[in-house]
Amino acid sequence: MLSSDYTSNGMKQESRLCQNCKNEFVIEPEDFAFYEKISVPPPTWCPECRMMRRMSFGNHLNMYKRKDDLNKKEILSVYDKDAPFPVYTTEDWWSDKWDPLQFGREYNFKVPFFSQFLDLYHKVPQMNLVNINSINCDYCPKIVNAKSCYLSIGFGIENCIYGYYSRCSKDSISYFNLNFSEKCYECVDCYKCYSLFFSQDCVECYDSKFLIDCRNCHDCFGCVNLRNRSFCIFNKQYTKEEYKKIMNEYDFGSNEGIKQAMEKLSNLKISLPRRYSILNKCSNVTGNHVSNSIDSFDCFDISEDSSLERVKYLIVGSSMRDCYDSFTGGEGIELSAEFMLTFGGRNNFATINVLESYNVKYSIDCYNSSNLFGCVGLRKKEYCILNKQFTKKEYDVLLPKIIQNMIDNPFLDNKGRIYKYGEFFPDEFSPFAYNKTVAQENFPLKKEQVLDRGYSWKDREKRNYQVTIKSKDLPDHIKDVQDNILNQVIGCEHEGKCNEQCTEAFRIIPQELKFYREMNLALPKLCPNCRHYQRMKQRSPLKLWQRACMCEVKNHGHEEKCQNEFETSYAPDRPEIVYCEACYKDEVS
Repeated sequence: MLSSDYTSNGMKQESRLCQNCKNEFVIEPEDFAFYEKISVPPPTWCPECRMMRRMSFGNHLNMYKRKDDLNKKEILSVYDKDAPFPVYTTEDWWSDKWDPLQFGREYNFKVPFFSQFLDLYHKVPQMNLVNINSINCDYCPKIVNAKSCYLSIGFGIENCIYGYYSRCSKDSISYFNLNFSEKCYECVDCYKCYSLFFSQDCVECYDSKFLIDCRNCHDCFGCVNLRNRSFCIFNKQYTKEEYKKIMNEYDFGSNEGIKQAMEKLSNLKISLPRRYSILNKCSNVTGNHVSNSIDSFDCFDISEDSSLERVKYLIVGSSMRDCYDSFTGGEGIELSAEFMLTFGGRNNFATINVLESYNVKYSIDCYNSSNLFGCVGLRKKEYCILNKQFTKKEYDVLLPKIIQNMIDNPFLDNKGRIYKYGEFFPDEFSPFAYNKTVAQENFPLKKEQVLDRGYSWKDREKRNYQVTIKSKDLPDHIKDVQDNILNQVIGCEHEGKCNEQCTEAFRIIPQELKFYREMNLALPKLCPNCRHYQRMKQRSPLKLWQRACMCEVKNHGHEEKCQNEFETSYAPDRPEIVYCEACYKDEVS
């Protein structure tokens, strides 16, 4: 049993000060009910700080050459040579060449749990890359059921390059949150699209370029807010013949042609209303990019073929029910909280890279297991604590004593913050510097801020390669690019002077060059990381503000200004015209 200080307050709304940022946050009655249901105390950190903490454990952009610690062979890994634990190749990690139970240890009631867990974490080997059931994807940091992909993160994808958070897409390059799509380029938050380039928030669109928030459109260019349309250019209708004639005047094989189209689209976009949030077939839901969901709040970026039920504080995922505080998780997971890269299963808490497991808490890299506490690297195990095997009876007797010990004997981190049972792992346990993580992408901080908050910072390493051509010296048009570009080390246009995890240089790979030539697309001038950051800048933040509808059109169901209010990811100081769902539908119908 938890002590009385760590149970609900009688299901009343309560304001608390965040232990981290010292700002006030609210715990609602339904939150207390949820935490009581999963037998975990209410949080001491606010939702945003909790999200930053989880994200600080994710490195999706940076890869390092190093030797693996089993065979001493050169490998590519998300962990650099200074990682605090051994690193094995994915193949060796899944093999029987080692036994994770060999690292098991007795629980010491005189030492805080988190200290004991950290010691275990630093002993157990980690995979160089999370590469599960995939073929020819040796340069992908986290990928499942994929084929022939390069520097991509996703599930069920094929022939994709520089893509992040994708499901079941093919033959696409440089995208973010692209699902069930094919032959797409520079797309953000698109679903079931084909041959779509430079577009955002589109569904079932094909053979089009430079679209924003369009549905079921084809052969359109430079359009915003269109539904069921074809042969439109900058929202103006043309005949098929007129469309083809005008499009022949545009050339996207040139960077200058792309730049001009971007500028014109940007001007059109800012003149037209935007939906306050993209919530499709939802009831009682707040967030953005959510579909088929009910009673879920502060949720962002859920695949359109997925659904949520009673979920809160979720970033990037698929179907789940009765879950709080998740970054990249789903596939039917239930009754779980404070997890990252956790899919399937039930009743999990404080987990990272845990698949199809049940009753797993405070564990990392565990698969198809149940009843684990404080474990690392286990597969098909049950009733283990700190990687030590117990009988069910022994486990059931010892676990409550450990939980109470975590409350009575807390861990203090490097900033004096208190970690008892119910907290996620301390951010100082992350094997990555803050500026090399997903947290930096979504909550960017300068070096001084990072160090002041107790995170670590990794200064830019001196590169061991020589730039052979600067981006400004690249041919402007793809038709002028020779095959020897594949041998060049291209200097990124940002030259490492940005705060975007710039790699300073990059190469063009054969599969990529073939795509650019076939689609008549100019070569990029930024490294993949900087390109990723440009896509992220197109998106609204993972945060909500209370606002009022800005519609003043009288035939939209109101005489004067619309009185509807909502929570939106468009901050009040942004220039967009933001409409409620009803006014937006009237506008685009």
